[in-house]
Amino acid sequence: MSYSAKIGPSILSSDLSQLGNECKRMMECGADYLHLDVMDGHFVPNITFGHPMVECLRNTLGPDPFFDMHMMVSRPEQWVKPMAAAGANQYTFHLEATSNPGNLIKEIRESGMKVCLKTEPIAQAGLAIKPGTTVSWLRSQFPSLDIEVDGGVGPSSIHKCAEAGANMIVSGSAVVSSDDPRSVIALLKNVVIEAIQKRSLDR
Repeated sequence: MSYSAKIGPSILSSDLSQLGNECKRMMECGADYLHLDVMDGHFVPNITFGHPMVECLRNTLGPDPFFDMHMMVSRPEQWVKPMAAAGANQYTFHLEATSNPGNLIKEIRESGMKVCLKTEPIAQAGLAIKPGTTVSWLRSQFPSLDIEVDGGVGPSSIHKCAEAGANMIVSGSAVVSSDDPRSVIALLKNVVIEAIQKRSLDR
């Protein structure tokens, strides 16, 4: 199996006035990547930040952290090039937000965001779907695919995510607001690793 357990804290749950330091703290606590939620006030009611903030974080943190952009925006096509230029690695868009997902994926790749090869810090195209969509079959159909779960994931729910085949875990307040984020990240990661190993033995 070519996929591995990856834990990505959602930085929107952190102290936004200390965003750079909070990102550094998460990486020092064992995070594999950083999950950045971009909301435009149209596709979803909230407004967060855009590519200028991403560029500032990239300049502050350097080239190593993997930036997973969750684009909750109504026109994801318009932000592909700005996000790529700002230092984004993975561009996840919502199917409902575009009329031509195939072309959008092509644009993402052409902007330098490519399919991840091994551990190289290059980008991927991601597709987000709504919670009610059944996805447990994905792991059996696509054994090397990165499958990410985002929303309400913590120590109490990680087992179900791992058993369903997820290997990229986004966790917000469960990690960021914890008194010991290092231990929470390690717990989440160990559960996913155990599920991957079990699945490998069952094959």
